[in-house]
Amino acid sequence: MKSVHHKTPLVAALLMTATLLSPRLSLGQSAPIVRPGEVWLDDRGKQIQAHGGGILHLRHTYYWFGEDRSQNNAPEKRFVACYSSTDLVHWKFRNQVLALSNPENLGENAILERPKVFYNSKTRTFVMYMHLDGPGYKLARVAIAVSKTVDGDYKYVRSFRPLGQESRDIGQFIDDDGTAYLIFESRPTHGFFIAKLSTDYMNVEKQMSFVPAPLEGGAVVHYQAMYYVVGSHLTGWHPNPNVYATAPSLSGPWTTFTDIAPPEVNTYDSQSSMLLKVSGSKATTVIYMGDRWKPKELWDSRYVWMPVEIGSGKFSLPNPMPWSIDVKTGVATILPPAPGDSANASPERNSQ
Repeated sequence: MKSVHHKTPLVAALLMTATLLSPRLSLGQSAPIVRPGEVWLDDRGKQIQAHGGGILHLRHTYYWFGEDRSQNNAPEKRFVACYSSTDLVHWKFRNQVLALSNPENLGENAILERPKVFYNSKTRTFVMYMHLDGPGYKLARVAIAVSKTVDGDYKYVRSFRPLGQESRDIGQFIDDDGTAYLIFESRPTHGFFIAKLSTDYMNVEKQMSFVPAPLEGGAVVHYQAMYYVVGSHLTGWHPNPNVYATAPSLSGPWTTFTDIAPPEVNTYDSQSSMLLKVSGSKATTVIYMGDRWKPKELWDSRYVWMPVEIGSGKFSLPNPMPWSIDVKTGVATILPPAPGDSANASPERNSQ
């Protein structure tokens, strides 16, 4: 591996960990191993429902929010679930933090996708952004819900079009200085926006960049004085070769987009959701968070999380394999696949 930090330490860590840990340990056992694409269970033994999600890091705890597509959900409502973890591997179910009924009079036809939660330290409020839409995706708005606690019941506030533009897939980005940004795809402009949130996070205040590329699933990370943006082509539920570009600042200029993985693997049958940076005492690891969608069984859609190779303007998503991370040191360790390991297998996909 070239880098989640430096090549030599990572290879050394790989060899050492391969000796100390059995790659056949499951997520339910003590070893903190992520198996991309496999069933991921929470502390209750239930499949994690955090699709199209995002991570909020507060103190020593990570909170994972996402679409709750549980089979037993009330069909007239749209749900968001919250989970917490201190190691990014073992997740505790906290709450169905949003149970949205009939937003904007859309009724059972309402579409809620890609919820992202920001914490505003000035107002001490948790602000959830989400893509809200209706039949035919003609509404194309973002909606906001708020809570005074991270895992409380979020109250719906309103919906709007950020910067007066249509908004479908959204992403979140918090820079190293704590500034919060929303990423949103606008179909009529054939591109996506990176925009700064207002002081209270209740609005989109300022356009930082318009990226003239027809992409969705936008995700941004700031790594070693350079910004990296990842996006997915417009193919609905079907996976495609996700691409990346770089810039010295959020305002650009952005380079030409390049594949993050061999194009024939279609991003290992996944779509970008977020780039999570884990900065520790020894290394900084950037994790690609992707969704492996099953449109006819959304509740069983899987997660493809994998440390990326990043640095000097290069970004690459390795072939998914079991891996672990020490969030204190920031060191990620890739484990060799065991015989019969199915982590990187791409299941047969359903059509949209």
